[in-house]
Amino acid sequence: MAKKQHRPFSSRPHKPGARALALQRAGDAIAARSTGLPEPRQNGQHGPFELPPVVTVKEMSDLMGISAVDIIKALMKNGIMATINNQLDYETAAIVAGDLGYETAPATLEEEIIEGPDGATQAAIHRRNFLEGEDEAKLVSRPPVVTIMGHVDHGKTSLLDAIRQTRVAAGEAGGITQHIGAYQIEYNDQKITFIDTPGHEAFTAMRARGAMVTDIAVIVVAADDGVMPQTEEAINHARAAGVPIVVALNKIDREQADPARVKQQLLQVGVTITEFGGDIECVEVSAREKLGLEDLLETVILVSQIQELKANPDRAAVGTIIEAELDRNKGVLATVLVANGTLHVGDNVVVASTWGKVRAMFDDRGHRIREAPPAFPAAILGLTDVPAAGDHLQVVEDERMARTTAEKRAFAAKAQAQAGSRTTVEDVLARLGPGGAKELNIIIKADVRGSAEAVRQSLERLATDETRVKVIHDATGNITESDVNLAVASKALIVGFNVKADPAAQRIAADEGIEMRFYSIIYNVIEDIEKSLSSMLEPKFEERVEGHAEVRQVFRVGKNDVIAGCYVTDGQIVRNSSARILRGVNPVFSGKISSLRRFKDDVRDVASGYECGIGIENAGDIQVGDVIETFSMVQV
Repeated sequence: MAKKQHRPFSSRPHKPGARALALQRAGDAIAARSTGLPEPRQNGQHGPFELPPVVTVKEMSDLMGISAVDIIKALMKNGIMATINNQLDYETAAIVAGDLGYETAPATLEEEIIEGPDGATQAAIHRRNFLEGEDEAKLVSRPPVVTIMGHVDHGKTSLLDAIRQTRVAAGEAGGITQHIGAYQIEYNDQKITFIDTPGHEAFTAMRARGAMVTDIAVIVVAADDGVMPQTEEAINHARAAGVPIVVALNKIDREQADPARVKQQLLQVGVTITEFGGDIECVEVSAREKLGLEDLLETVILVSQIQELKANPDRAAVGTIIEAELDRNKGVLATVLVANGTLHVGDNVVVASTWGKVRAMFDDRGHRIREAPPAFPAAILGLTDVPAAGDHLQVVEDERMARTTAEKRAFAAKAQAQAGSRTTVEDVLARLGPGGAKELNIIIKADVRGSAEAVRQSLERLATDETRVKVIHDATGNITESDVNLAVASKALIVGFNVKADPAAQRIAADEGIEMRFYSIIYNVIEDIEKSLSSMLEPKFEERVEGHAEVRQVFRVGKNDVIAGCYVTDGQIVRNSSARILRGVNPVFSGKISSLRRFKDDVRDVASGYECGIGIENAGDIQVGDVIETFSMVQV
């Protein structure tokens, strides 16, 4: 008799009736929020009780007030072998509890854990929730968060550079800011936090995230260049975030500067400055000559005072990730902008589906700090994985709460991704169109998360009806051996942005013939990949008519072959070219010219106005009066 095989512990219960009943009782298990365990129950109480997303058999027995042996027996009935220390996910635990006659309900997170939708609307939601329920007596004024936005090469980083008295732009490739940075300055005893966003159009998503966490948007416009498409994009991002705008008219020291013309252009895109009766301040500055900087800072402070920005520094911190990267020596390094509360070294934090404990914090100059108050940008160490720019950070009570919350979110995100990836055959065919589209598989490795996302979005926008880019993986850090192995398995091209390849990765790439391309400026990436996509296109051919010949006599040769005595009416007839026989306007046969003669001589071609004999294979139906049309397929 064969020995009964038990499914491993991670398997799902196989009793559909129990599963359906438990899921009905539990409600939406995926969206369950849990952070801790409630007080133990007394045996015999079968009313609803809260279950966390992950619970051990021992913890579950304490919650239910029954023996762990009974729980293990119920698991065995469902085909799951477990010990007292094994962990059960929420769904499995709910089924077991249902089998034992208990009703369950998903435990809820503390109200501090805030999750808003993605996109620009997240900013407004976060700003409301950050202060929701706060005691007005505990709220104090906080520094404004200002975002520098505008068109490429209009002087955004140079303006911030002049304010900070540093040389940020000097180290940037091509003079373009490649990722978001956050800095705090002090002017007249008033602190101001600045966020510097990229100006290149390919970094639109990053610029949108900059507006998402800001209180005031400073739109930089060059006085000698005027309003450009990216200027208008920046204005739209600021409006979508619902933040006030201050226009900084830069480069007024140049001879070509025409502030009046630029102000008229601003009016045309819906920006009415106070000079024209509007409510948007416009300050004329020169980053190079350091003109008007004090006026700009005073204007920013004035606008912030009108907003009455406040926060409670005496509570657990909440904030937004500005940027994150994987540092080879330090590990995960994330820049967080604290929105409310104070972040301390040693705090347990949850960031989307990752978590950690703040081991160290640094200010924008690299100095170690012990705490970060509201509106302060701080680089933190201690997260278990690299979060995405724009993710929400929340300080929680202890490490267990942080870990279980992150695990739950990761599980829910995975389930949502799997659900979103299910498509029908009809959906796939509709996307591909006739004949389908060729895909170029790409792996992206970048120095920071924001750059990786910007490169990805830029390349995916290159899609056409015939070709598209498929990014199978994007991450931060140097190109590693595992990246090359993935490229081998998926036949992908590796794109490195401001990164290098490890020696082992280079060795494997050379052995396996994997191509790696390295860039430091994003529009070079776009241009290069666009050329690669063009080379993937199937060659297109079009028919080109070469000549016509009228059939005046037919000579039968064998059973099916014929020789047609013809007169070339136009063009020329070429031997071995394709031909069709036209009777009136309708084609009756298509084949190939097998022989071409002038009198008794074989010739290669016969021009218009001459007679010839044309042999066509298997053209048995040819008649006097038909027209032989010759053509060729030419690649275009």
